[in-house]
Amino acid sequence: MLQLILFFWLNIFHPFYVSVTEINHSQKTKTVQVSVRIFFDDFESALDKRYKTNINILKPKDRKQVGMLISDYIKSHLEIKANAKLLTLEYLGYQIEEDAAWCYFESEKVESIEKLDIQNNILFEQHDSQINMIHATVKGKRKSTKLENPESKVSFSY
Repeated sequence: MLQLILFFWLNIFHPFYVSVTEINHSQKTKTVQVSVRIFFDDFESALDKRYKTNINILKPKDRKQVGMLISDYIKSHLEIKANAKLLTLEYLGYQIEEDAAWCYFESEKVESIEKLDIQNNILFEQHDSQINMIHATVKGKRKSTKLENPESKVSFSY
């Protein structure tokens, strides 16, 4: 019984800070498609702090400006190399799903991928206990890991 009470107490008073990054090399378009899921309240706080402004992701006054800040923030905290070449990520937009923002990016064409090197320190400056989950799919093979602050780098070979 004590363990059950402790479990609920920890979950109520110690929130989880998690983002999810999905990386997919499309066989059809030969591009790397990236989706990043971040709880929008934590994300707004990070954007407010970094850009010294008040961001409202749910009801932005200027969606284009919010999109530019989202793009800049994620590109400065997420770096993906395919076969040791840094990918240029083009911001496609974002959408809200429940309590999170899904942010979408796409790279230039990459014919084939043998190795992915990923650096992801999204929200590390916000929360010491931030965890960034990464799922990468290349040639139909999905590989996953979690990066716990301050660990921010992972490599996958295919």
